[in-house]
Amino acid sequence: MAKVKLTVWGLRCERCSHEWVPRDPDEEPRVCPKCKSPYWNRPRKQAKK
Repeated sequence: MAKVKLTVWGLRCERCSHEWVPRDPDEEPRVCPKCKSPYWNRPRKQAKK
């Protein structure tokens, strides 16, 4: 088997900085798979204390 380098688009959680490749690229996930935040695609309004 030959090795090839692939470049794919992924997603990053704005809350915990987790990065992943979605199963279905056409559908936006409801929550981050790591921290389970439903606000994974919205930045925080204030910095964490």
